[in-house]
Amino acid sequence: MKLSRPVSWFLLAFGVWSWVIWVTFVKNLVKDSSGQAFDDGHPTAFFWVHLTLAVVSFVLGTVIGGIGLRGLRALRRTS
Repeated sequence: MKLSRPVSWFLLAFGVWSWVIWVTFVKNLVKDSSGQAFDDGHPTAFFWVHLTLAVVSFVLGTVIGGIGLRGLRALRRTS
């Protein structure tokens, strides 16, 4: 399968965007002072659910960004 240049760039940008957004979210989650993420210093279900979402998004962002990067490299080799 051959990806076009715009699709490859979109996939790469999506991967980077996913990492930027979720790293910021996890930092804010860890620093949470509202009581949603931690109850007396112990992680709550809210924390674990959102941490799981972040980890899945890191994995998907890495895979999707990697596909975009491979598409761009393949286009460079054929040009």
